[in-house]
Amino acid sequence: MAVTETAQKRLEADESLFKKRHSLAHIMAEAVLEVFPDAQIAIGPPVDNGFYYDFGLPRPLTEADFPVIEDKMRQIIRTRSPFVREVVTKSEAAAVFTGQTYKLAILKDLNENEEISLYRSHNFVDLCRGPHVEDTSRLDPSSFKLAKVAGAYWKGDEKSPMLQRLYAYAFHSRKDLEAYLKQLEEAEKRDHRRLGKELDLFHLDAENPGQIYWHPAGWAVWRVIEDYIREKIRLAGYQEIKTPSVMPQSLWERSGHWAKYKDNMFVSESEKRLFALKPMNCPGHIEVFKQGLKSYRDLPLRLAEFGSCTRNEASGALHGILRVRGFVQDDAHIFCTEAQIESEVKGFCDLLRNVYQDFGFQGESILVRLALRPDLRLGDDATWDKAETALGNACRAAGFDYVEAPGEGAFYGPKLEFTLIDALGRGWQCGTIQLDYQMPSAERLDAEYVGEDGARHHPVMLHRAILGSLERFIGILIEHFAGAFPLWLAPTQAVVVSVGESFNGYALKVAEDLKKSGFRAEADLRDQKMGAKIRDAQLRKVPYMLVVGAQEEAAGTVSLRTRTGEQSNGLPFAEFVAQLTAKVSAKQML
Repeated sequence: MAVTETAQKRLEADESLFKKRHSLAHIMAEAVLEVFPDAQIAIGPPVDNGFYYDFGLPRPLTEADFPVIEDKMRQIIRTRSPFVREVVTKSEAAAVFTGQTYKLAILKDLNENEEISLYRSHNFVDLCRGPHVEDTSRLDPSSFKLAKVAGAYWKGDEKSPMLQRLYAYAFHSRKDLEAYLKQLEEAEKRDHRRLGKELDLFHLDAENPGQIYWHPAGWAVWRVIEDYIREKIRLAGYQEIKTPSVMPQSLWERSGHWAKYKDNMFVSESEKRLFALKPMNCPGHIEVFKQGLKSYRDLPLRLAEFGSCTRNEASGALHGILRVRGFVQDDAHIFCTEAQIESEVKGFCDLLRNVYQDFGFQGESILVRLALRPDLRLGDDATWDKAETALGNACRAAGFDYVEAPGEGAFYGPKLEFTLIDALGRGWQCGTIQLDYQMPSAERLDAEYVGEDGARHHPVMLHRAILGSLERFIGILIEHFAGAFPLWLAPTQAVVVSVGESFNGYALKVAEDLKKSGFRAEADLRDQKMGAKIRDAQLRKVPYMLVVGAQEEAAGTVSLRTRTGEQSNGLPFAEFVAQLTAKVSAKQML
């Protein structure tokens, strides 16, 4: 399946950076071995912003060790040593890694007939599949920086030894590295956890990890987004439903989730039966579909739900409101015939683009991946061929560029994944549409419809979400906009500031009239100076401050100040309402 020229260039750039990071991981391991000759080496893969390597060391690493290791890495790079691949037998590899406990443990788990490859460069050899750069001269000695050291259990098992994981940032060049480090500084300022507290949006409780306590301002943002999506899907022909939060073990077994996700479910027993809080909504949607015999004339049937889901995530994996245990998805499932797949996927892609555009994401800020069949999968190759081709065709028909991700599809079908690029250039995977022949099948939940031929058929099921988790999406928006939400999303769109107590009545009237017009407004009547009130509103990142005094009350006007510093005096109130209405309707940023 071909990809476009732009997508291919992006894919090649990603592969080039992957090779550099992978190669630097080997060089870092060699440098650490020079500093600690008795070190035990484990694994060292590339990651999104660089690479890491796990070590067993005689003492804890500190930041004071970083310059020494970095200097040795640069010395190795300057040797212009080639990376040489060597295929060996299991016994030959074991001889190479004599005394290296973790490498020998990896070899022990390999099949005797499995091809084993080593990569040698300079004075270092590693058990590795590659790929790597041709030689160390391809690496910029100033393109990396050691970042931090953290504890990591071998194979993620708490019963195994604790290793030291040394992280590093790495990019194509020093310029790219410095840009990323500046991005990190800016990201710290935009951290949604800090802004969530400063703007009084929500709080998190250490005694109840992974659950969010929404405050009035944060919940206002939530409700605006929920109402917005609800209207979008209503116009797109979706019917909204609500399914139980607790479902029996028997349903999860039939859907296939019990075997794969039981450890991530919160399970409870009642009357000698096991139940689980739902981690996803799809089995419930099939149960709704199955009520009453469906005809081909009923398809496509689009069922949507703001589904409250709960997953038993490890506490160490939780991250603010971006990774939680309790969340709500803008979830939906489309039941359709094979002939309807491409048109339904294209319709979803068109809807998704329209939604993302309203949030300020468009063009190159939306990246798409087509995740293809994994090694372990259900269904035959012919079915996967049809499914992958249909998704690719629909994506292109909708005008989206995409790259392929071999092996990363779900076990039941391929999927399109949509990533948003934020103001700092970071990618956030949000929307997805997954093509599923398996769950509605007779072997699973046995959903049926009567076809045009009068026979019973199983529908194709499209799992799809645009925003994904609403909690996560709001966290992304907080960081993308640095807390300064677009006008249509802002929890408070306008604050009316009176210049003195005698004008409080007019300030209240202006605020009430704004509320009656459908806006989120309030009056600041505190006994403080006008400048202090305006500063407070600016710190809250309120889009508009309306200052009212004697002149404004007499003329029925307002003096307008924006959070970006623009001013306009003597603006007729009705004119301001008209401007505000037009800007909110057009989803303008301010």
